[in-house]
Amino acid sequence: MEFLEGIIPREYQQKIFETCEQKNCLVILPTGLGKTLIALMLAIKRMREFPGEKVVLLAPTKPLAEQHLNSFKKHLPELFAEMNLFTGKVNASQRKKIWQTVDIIFSTPQCVANDLRNRLYNLNEVCLLVEDEAHRCIKNYDYNYVSQEYQKQAQHPRIIGLTASPGSTPSKIKEICRNLSVEAVELRTRESDDVKEYLQELKFEKIMIDFPAELEEIRQALLVIFNKYVEELKKRRVLFEYPSKINLINLQKKISATLARGNKNFNYLLGMSACAQAIKIQHSLELLETQTLQSFHTYLSGLLNQAAKKQSKGVVRLVNKPEFNYAYSQVNELLAKNIEHPKLGKLIEIIEIEKAKNPKTKIIVFTQFRETAAIISKNLNKIKDTSAKVFIGQAKKQGVGLSQKEQKQIINEFSEGKINVLCATCIAEEGLDIPEVNTVIFYEPIPSEIRKIQRAGRTARLIKGKLIMLITKKTRDEAYYYVSRSREKKMHKTISEIQDDLANGKIDLKSKQETLI
Repeated sequence: MEFLEGIIPREYQQKIFETCEQKNCLVILPTGLGKTLIALMLAIKRMREFPGEKVVLLAPTKPLAEQHLNSFKKHLPELFAEMNLFTGKVNASQRKKIWQTVDIIFSTPQCVANDLRNRLYNLNEVCLLVEDEAHRCIKNYDYNYVSQEYQKQAQHPRIIGLTASPGSTPSKIKEICRNLSVEAVELRTRESDDVKEYLQELKFEKIMIDFPAELEEIRQALLVIFNKYVEELKKRRVLFEYPSKINLINLQKKISATLARGNKNFNYLLGMSACAQAIKIQHSLELLETQTLQSFHTYLSGLLNQAAKKQSKGVVRLVNKPEFNYAYSQVNELLAKNIEHPKLGKLIEIIEIEKAKNPKTKIIVFTQFRETAAIISKNLNKIKDTSAKVFIGQAKKQGVGLSQKEQKQIINEFSEGKINVLCATCIAEEGLDIPEVNTVIFYEPIPSEIRKIQRAGRTARLIKGKLIMLITKKTRDEAYYYVSRSREKKMHKTISEIQDDLANGKIDLKSKQETLI
């Protein structure tokens, strides 16, 4: 393609590009297969077709937007277009000036949405809008506001959404399609014929770990407390669903909203307290079953601390229960004997084996919780020739976190081999330009098919890769593993059906109602 420097599009990229030329398109492509190049090819085409018009590429975070900017700079001649990164750090009047002269803008949806709300500029001369990580195009996310304004204002609108996985529920995928006015869906998986040759072999290993009897005793004690709270919520006629953590959190929001509207019904007030304590016990069970004893202990200690400060009557009652004290004294004893969750020992063993096979191996260990990432990192650094670092998002309120500058520094060190293990939370799932890794380890399975696909996509792109999943038997680990697996299968089936419906004109993109066939 003219103006494209130093790279030749692959066959599947060319095919997807040809669809995007003609129609607003949702592009679903595994991580590392060059979604940005398709956006770049389309930007060249649209800017040549509509001289003087602009391209806007949005990504959920500043580092990701910057990564796209660098990719465009690398493959476009210097004089082809004026490119700029828009962030909140550039003041509004400056952004307004830059908008007049720039050809391709890279930004976050929040920044552009705020500018549009403040009438800083409009999108009438934008010939292409690209929204990366398009699975976020749901509910009130700013992607949707920008997309709606673009469709109202642009003279020559064209939209493409890019994602590795849009989710599995038909309503969610259709919502994304509706919000972006999608007319076609281009889906490729690791198994697609035109993609296979560009990906390396990915070995999958599921490691089942027994849940020790000592931990089972603690679990049973906590379940006694949990079941009493659940029973109370049912008696108060506020809980009618299975008491999962998510259902309890939703119930808490519902009761909270009722109380906020001024309904100070005594039944609701007591239900609110029971629900809050049930969530705490559910969370502690999750830590006990799937994380580390150290993080479980830290959480229980935090509850004892809250009770000592009399921050909540409900917590005071909770920590005074004999079963709570039993759980706390048991975990203290186990830690005093240097006994940890067996997953941690298994993880250390796996990393020792991988390092023995290949001293230059690069590994990412994914975990849900920041504290688990810190505990894992500390333990892995005891292994000979292992340099592990925690890779987490920015600080939340008073929490601990990494600035974007620190995140970039860690990725550079990982790229150069100064660090060989990243202990990461969800920050490493989406898009960031993390170098090729040999092995991805899930410390725990996750129920989200979107996040599972993104995590797995971190390996087996340029070199052979391995995906290892640690699963504690007879815990929520097993349930989460099967949930994400079935959702992933469902996602492919749903997308195929939506592709057919779009092709046959069966989807009404203008309707906000679920009138889709």
